[in-house]
Amino acid sequence: MSPWPTLVSLLALLLYFIVTINVGRARAKYGIPAPQMSGNPDFERVLRVQQNMLEQLIFFLPALWIFCWYLNPLWGAGLGSLWVVGRILYAWGYYRAAEQRGTGFALASLSSLVLLLGGLVGVILALVPAQG
Repeated sequence: MSPWPTLVSLLALLLYFIVTINVGRARAKYGIPAPQMSGNPDFERVLRVQQNMLEQLIFFLPALWIFCWYLNPLWGAGLGSLWVVGRILYAWGYYRAAEQRGTGFALASLSSLVLLLGGLVGVILALVPAQG
């Protein structure tokens, strides 16, 4: 298997680690002690970036690897890279204002959907016996 999907997976996990650290920094900045989850809208946006990324990772990583295994690891890594860029844009926009998260969300969601559907096609093709 190509190392590219592994690199993309590691970049996605690194990004998640960074947004998790940002939650801790925001707790200190806005005076929100653990386990409190609300109290300042700026903190809540930082927390939502982290929570949403966790929710999306559960969907993204299996879709990435299934696509890469059954179709093409380079194309999968390319789509996965778009997902990472989309998540960066999502976080950057959401940190500023909730209304600015849309472009990043759309890019990441579209790449996840293509990975999911492509992986499904690849698995179905692998199940269909070869003719001839």
